[in-house]
Amino acid sequence: MAYSELIKNFNRVRGYMREFFVYGFKSREDYTQKSLRSYDNERRRIESWLGDYMRFHQTAEGKIVFLSIDSRRVRHNPFYRAWKSKSFTDGAVTLHFILLDILAGPEDVHSLAEICEQINEYTALFDGATAFDESTVRKKLNDYVREGILEKLRRGRSVYFRRSSSPPYYSRDVLDFFSEVAPCGVIGSFLLDKSPQRESHFSFKHHYITTALDSEVTAGILDAIKRRKNICIRILNRNKNSVSEHLVTPLRILYGVQSGRQYLMAYHLRSGYINSYRLDRLLSVKTEKAAAEFDALREKLDRMQSNIWGVSTWCRTKDSLETVTFTVCYSDSEGFIHERLEREKRCGSVERLDPNHSRFSAKLYDSSEIIPWIRSFIGRIVTIEFSNREIEERFWSDLEEMYRLYHQDEEVKG
Repeated sequence: MAYSELIKNFNRVRGYMREFFVYGFKSREDYTQKSLRSYDNERRRIESWLGDYMRFHQTAEGKIVFLSIDSRRVRHNPFYRAWKSKSFTDGAVTLHFILLDILAGPEDVHSLAEICEQINEYTALFDGATAFDESTVRKKLNDYVREGILEKLRRGRSVYFRRSSSPPYYSRDVLDFFSEVAPCGVIGSFLLDKSPQRESHFSFKHHYITTALDSEVTAGILDAIKRRKNICIRILNRNKNSVSEHLVTPLRILYGVQSGRQYLMAYHLRSGYINSYRLDRLLSVKTEKAAAEFDALREKLDRMQSNIWGVSTWCRTKDSLETVTFTVCYSDSEGFIHERLEREKRCGSVERLDPNHSRFSAKLYDSSEIIPWIRSFIGRIVTIEFSNREIEERFWSDLEEMYRLYHQDEEVKG
């Protein structure tokens, strides 16, 4: 077999899963970044995790591989399987089990020298066994302390190690829910693997499973926010052929409940603006020095959000916010239209003009974000006005194009 299910670099697998399996529009021949053999190896690796959900579609360009997942039937995110396939060396796995055997019980407390001595006793029993020097053992012990597997004790000037007490297991229902809806829910999936197995009580109408692929960068961002640190982010640009780096202060992660897409809201240190960055385009996150104005920037973002419809903070006029106003009409039996406006108005306001007319208005940084929502009221809109004439012209031209597609001769305006 030319490939292994285990991986060292998750970012490469993340790219394959998104381009070829989530989007599902590329064939083998479309892959040009590396050799076709590399593509075949990655495809077989992903198929070993997600084979039950893979489908094939033959086109003139070739065979398209894609994922087909019914969220009504899938109770647990299948993408988590990729996170449980990290590779390891023979020496690493050998040292892991030796250490956990030496420190098996709560009464087993040993210094570094004592642990190294016992490791030598283990390895002496096998011909050609791997030898571990003191620096390697010390590094592994300290790694396990950071992971919470071991505890470090000080007795005078000496340092000792012992197993951490087992954490209490949370309710299976809590873990089931957390693993499917929370950022970095893969943590809950790992805990589920250690808890008694039974069928989940939850199913999800809108199950945004692809956020699992962004768990590593999400964890890095949340850690930096908690520690009030700047970060250096590497972004795959839209043309997918170049990568750029930006030094930013991470402020908040926003989650789109309609699309499931995640965005980082961050202050760009060079430009001086708060911008949004799609998490699925971030290749890596590196923690930098402390953010001196973190609290002030968070407060600024809080104020700005009262004028942000989605995630865009870019105002074309720069000197003032853009305004949007439209009025809808409805019959006496359609009061639910006004209720819907109230329910979905976000940062806007709704006024009931009379029993059959309601007016929505909002001041926004980027009024183009609201157009898809406004379109859902087409057929009921009696007046509409944008302060940004470019956006208003785009709205009307889109309607005219729609009429042309349906072979209508009538004018949209007039």
